[in-house]
Amino acid sequence: MNILITSAGQRVSLVRSFQKELTNIYEKAKVFTTDLNPILAPACHVSDGFFAVPRVTDENYISCLLKNCLDHDIKLVIPTIDTELSILSTNISKFEKKGIHIVISDIAFIKKCRDKRQTNEVFTKYGIETPRQFDQDNLEFPVFVKPYDGSRSKGIFTAFSPDDIKDEHLENEKLMYMEYVSDKDYDEFTIDCYYDKSSNLKCVVPRKRILVRAGEVNKGLTKKNIIVDEFTKKLAKLEGARGCLTIQVFLHKTKDIMKGIEINPRFGGGYPLTYLSGANYTKWIIEEYLLNKQIADFDDWEDNLLMLRYDAEVLVSNYDK
Repeated sequence: MNILITSAGQRVSLVRSFQKELTNIYEKAKVFTTDLNPILAPACHVSDGFFAVPRVTDENYISCLLKNCLDHDIKLVIPTIDTELSILSTNISKFEKKGIHIVISDIAFIKKCRDKRQTNEVFTKYGIETPRQFDQDNLEFPVFVKPYDGSRSKGIFTAFSPDDIKDEHLENEKLMYMEYVSDKDYDEFTIDCYYDKSSNLKCVVPRKRILVRAGEVNKGLTKKNIIVDEFTKKLAKLEGARGCLTIQVFLHKTKDIMKGIEINPRFGGGYPLTYLSGANYTKWIIEEYLLNKQIADFDDWEDNLLMLRYDAEVLVSNYDK
């Protein structure tokens, strides 16, 4: 009953959480990792074994991944980055036929999450407000500019006047122009949501983003606030969603106003805070997909738990390349 975490990169805490929860159930089971260059991926060195795979765009990616799953007796696959979600969801049946589960949302839902324009439509459908979107000829400054298919905060910027919008921006069909939401009025939250196999919401943990580095939360705080009630009421059933979803919203500091921003159908970089607060998504995935257990609703996680992250070292001996 081994587990594979793909594109492990720096997700050391995620790997360790799966190692701990898996061996509590299957004492001799292992957590494997994969990466494009695993020797330079810290999480690969703390896992129980690793192997390299081609880029997700390579025609041999799926066959290579499947072969390694079979060779290492892997029964459960945990994707971690946006670019691999579509291809894994599309090919999920190839793994299921071999008795291998991939914890992943439906392809139709993933496509809506990858295209921020469609993500806004999802929020609207479920009664959640989003920042206003502008056409190029009808901008209101300051305006927030971002690619509709971007991730990890790449390519985003705030234009404070028309002079900040260059020809290259106007010619870029991937850019969206959104209402600027000031951090003076709003706090930004990432919400870790757990959806079971039937797309039912089982847990909601809002994490206030106090400091973000390279698109990933560096300092965060769990908060039991209006977001929990709103999500429980409006997103209790999110068709096609499965596993851990990270949903980003702005929440007004003094008013009950919430604006949805993004939906990422995968584990986020700040999940360790949710895990350590008592919302054990790691364990639930193992129980649901390997033991076929039903997951109960859960809200008994620790409120106001502050996470302060820091850099640590992983040393590799006899490295000669």
